[in-house]
Amino acid sequence: MAHHIHIPAREGRGVQVKAGTRFKVIDLEGGQVGDLFAFCADDIREYASAEHIRVFVNRLFPQPGEYFVTNQRRPILFFEADHSPGIHDLLCAACDPSRYTGLGVTEWHASCQENLRTVMAGFGHAYVETPQPINLFMNIPVGEGNSISFEPALTKPGDHVIMRAERDCTIVVSACPQDIISINSHKPKPLAIEVLD
Repeated sequence: MAHHIHIPAREGRGVQVKAGTRFKVIDLEGGQVGDLFAFCADDIREYASAEHIRVFVNRLFPQPGEYFVTNQRRPILFFEADHSPGIHDLLCAACDPSRYTGLGVTEWHASCQENLRTVMAGFGHAYVETPQPINLFMNIPVGEGNSISFEPALTKPGDHVIMRAERDCTIVVSACPQDIISINSHKPKPLAIEVLD
């Protein structure tokens, strides 16, 4: 039976999985970005790293049939299937307090960095590095002059991806709380993780 983990808007959730486990990341309402992180169970200093993935697959953006690798260049996840428009990002850092300060926010604002650290603290890790994540459903087209723009996610309710763990790891997904720029159409929404086997 599948194990369903609801991720409220602006928050993060995680799950520890064994090698060979398949899981979905689901956009429940559509138009929502999810920051996906994966840390090796035996050493959280090794983690999925977008900058290393780009070099490994020789592409700016991921597609099914490719491995996601760690900062030690070892496979940690396999991108098995994509039931979404197929637009994901490997260019942008996770949002953090400094990002929101730069966007003019003066009060506390939820961030993917804080969501990640909160989830990992729940698994007994007082501090973790914040890697450049796999930004699921995030629409960052490259334009003229190699410029990038931040466009709304194109997913519809129920769109999802399927991943397979290549080693024992801790998976964290943040329902990105970004509401200043348009990637979530200024209205963050929930996601879900569904562990299949």
